[in-house]
Order: sequence, then C-alpha cells, then structure tokens
Amino acid sequence: MTSLVAYGAYVPYFRLRRSAIATVLGGRAAGGTRAVASYDEDSTTLGVEAARAALAAVPEARGSVRSLLFATATPPYLDKTNAAAIHAALGLAPEAMAVDMAGAVRSGAGALHLASGSAEDTLVVLADVRTGLPGSADERDGGDAGAAFLFSTRPELPPLAEVIAHASVTAEILDRRRTPDSPVSTTSEERFTEQVYTRLADAAFDDALERAQLRAEQLDHLAVAGLHQRALRSVAGRLSARTGKAADGNADGLAKAVGNPGTAQPGLLLADALDRAEPGQTLALVVIGDGVSVLVLRTCAALTARRAAVPAAAPAADGSDRLSYGDYLTWRGFLDRQPTARPKPQPPAAAPSLRRAGWKYGFVASRCTDCGTRQLPPARVCTSCRTIDKMTEERLDGTPATVVTYTVDHLGFTPHPPLILAVIEFDGGGRFRCELTDAAEEEVHAGMRVTMSFRRLLTADGVHNYFWKARPVR
Repeated sequence: MTSLVAYGAYVPYFRLRRSAIATVLGGRAAGGTRAVASYDEDSTTLGVEAARAALAAVPEARGSVRSLLFATATPPYLDKTNAAAIHAALGLAPEAMAVDMAGAVRSGAGALHLASGSAEDTLVVLADVRTGLPGSADERDGGDAGAAFLFSTRPELPPLAEVIAHASVTAEILDRRRTPDSPVSTTSEERFTEQVYTRLADAAFDDALERAQLRAEQLDHLAVAGLHQRALRSVAGRLSARTGKAADGNADGLAKAVGNPGTAQPGLLLADALDRAEPGQTLALVVIGDGVSVLVLRTCAALTARRAAVPAAAPAADGSDRLSYGDYLTWRGFLDRQPTARPKPQPPAAAPSLRRAGWKYGFVASRCTDCGTRQLPPARVCTSCRTIDKMTEERLDGTPATVVTYTVDHLGFTPHPPLILAVIEFDGGGRFRCELTDAAEEEVHAGMRVTMSFRRLLTADGVHNYFWKARPVR
C-alpha cells in the first residue's frame, strides 16, 4: 500500500493588503491579505522551499526518490523541464526522473493521484504564482505558495497516512483558460457551470467513499479546493451537510491571509489538515477544476511524532504586510519602472552552470579531511593547509549562519531597492558573501541569524539565474 511519509508547505514572506488595491484603484476595500512571491521567487523556487521542508523530516529518503512530479499552472520555462532545477536544488539521485505537470491548475490533483498509486518513492511538488489584471478578482483573491508530499511503499519509512482511495471524473468545461502568450486568465460566468461541478463532485465523492468502504459521516476532515468560487461554496456546503464536518480552508485563516494559490491550494489544505489531524482519522481532499478529483487518506500513529516542523498555518500567520501595491505591480510586470543606472544583467552561461551544478543549485560546499576547513565554494585545494583533492562534500542549505558584516547599496541592481549584501558565517565554519532577501534595511544587523533560501537572482535573455540567498530566521 502506498503511504504518505512526509509533507511540507511554504508561504512567501510578503503579503499584500487587499485594502491597498482599493486605495489605489477605488472600489470596496476587501479585508485580509494575499501571499506574494517576492521579486526573486517563482513557482520553481516556491516548490524547492516546500520540498526542502518535506525532506527535512526524512533526510534518509532523499537518495531513494525515483520520481519527482512538479505541478504548476505558472511554469517559469516552456520547452524546458522546470522540475530539473528542483531536482538539482534538492540533490536527488541522478536516476530520479523529474518531470513537469504544467499548464493547468488540475495538474496538482493529477500529480497527487499518480503518486498515491506509485510503486516507487515519488515526490510531488505543487506551486503557483497567481495573478490577474489590476483590480480583478484573481488579483485580489489569488495567492502564492508551494506544498510537497513524499509517497512511498517502503516499510522502513513510518507512514504518516495511508492512501485508501482516490476517484476522479473529467469533463470538458469552458470555465477558466489562459493562452500561452497571456499573463492572466479569463473565466466564464460561474453560475452556468456551478451545477455541473456540483453534480460531478457528488459522483466522484460517492465513488471515492465506495472504494474506501466508508460512509460520509465517518470522515473526520474534509478539504475542498478549486478556483471556481461559486462551485467551491456549493460543493463545500453539500459535502459538509453529508459528512457533518465543516470544509477546511474556505473561510478560515489560510484563505484570509494567503489567498487561493491555485495549483498549490490542494496541497496547502491537505498539509493544514495533516497538521491538525490525530492518528486513526480519515481525510478527504476534493479538488474542483475540469472535473473533480477526490483523495481519501487515513492517518497513522507516526503522524504525531513526525509532523511537518513548520505547520502550514504558521507561515500564513507570519510575514510582512508592508508591501506596497506599486511594488506588487512592478514584480508582476504590470508597472515598468526606471531601473538603477547600472549595466544590463548578463545571463549565466550553460557550461559553467553544468560544471558547478552541485554548488549553484544544491549549495554543496567541501571540507578538508586533513585540517577540517570548510570551503565555500567547494575547491580542490584547501585554502588553509593547501592539501589537494582531500575533500568531502557538505550540503549547507539547511545550516544556520550569522551575519558578520553587511552593506546597503542604493545603486545596485534590484527590483526592490536597496540591495543588501552581507558576509555570513555558517555554524561549523565557513564565510560567504551573498544577498539578503525578505529583510528590511532597518532590521539588518551584525549578529542576525539567517538561513539559506533558493531564489532567482535575475532573468536575462530569457534565462533564469537560480542561486541561493540568505534570509532572516523568524
């Protein structure tokens, strides 16, 4: 039987107050905030952070993953596998196949469906950066986030939950669509498809319960995800009446603080349900979009001791809501602002990126076996004792560090000035000069504790330059 053995979620640090949109554009001010991927984040970096959170609980499983499924409706690349960068950042085995399931929000449900029936260790990564035209409902109600789940059949990995059933129905519904050259979606009038989705949800839900040999009232947790708001409310209300359980995530803190992160929403709701569930309970995840998919799980005894280190709702309650609407529009490409007077950034070259992939994507340093000096970046010759080729590799992406000194550059290239550069010292040795992200100028100080985060340094000539930055430990 396939089991869920690890999970994790990631919500970006920045929040946009929905009232800030109305302040600029007029209209009724909505309450709450939406999560916003920073200027140096995209769906790939969000997926990396969520997957790191999942694998942190089972580091021994990193080498056993044989499939990586990356689902997103907002892929940074077309005609190139975005999952390959996630594979490299996580340091997965070369024989692990990494593929994209991109283009539609339903891809997230499809990835969970495939992984839940796989006979090999499969890591599912869901992420999305949702946007819409200024003043639209998609802009106001959307959100950005990532979630990751590791499924396995190996008995040595204690299961957090067992997959007991899944069911799906598919229908060609002209509901939400976006052409490849458009940054925003268009939607049909929701009332015309609400009844269709309600009927499909009843059919898929009944099928899943029959496969699980359960009655509706035996479910302990119910989560309903989707971008069709009318259908979401209707289906959640009908299924809640049948199960006697309120549907999680529709009007709670996650929706008010994060918004709807599209492809990642089912993962975020499932992670939140697992954070609150007790062993021996049953969970049903219902996903609406181009049909309906239902996944049913039963939690196991190991859940209590091996939950995700950071609950899904924790980062949702954290974060900075000081992001201006002007900065948000700039980051999304709707506002073209005058850059700093600096040379145009150059893209990374393919050959050195491949040769140094372990360092560039995985942040793998080296340590001298003779004197113990850590080398950043990794080197063949020890900077301390000068011995040659006596090194062991060390991943530093999860190693905390301390800011030794820093500088604030108001002229350096960045979409979010000023540029903050710091020299940091890792626990266990090794200094490194890098950018600080998710940090305000007034809060940076020598002695600040930081951790590394996978980010997009820049995009030039259609090439995304991924590397690592430091962010404050909060």
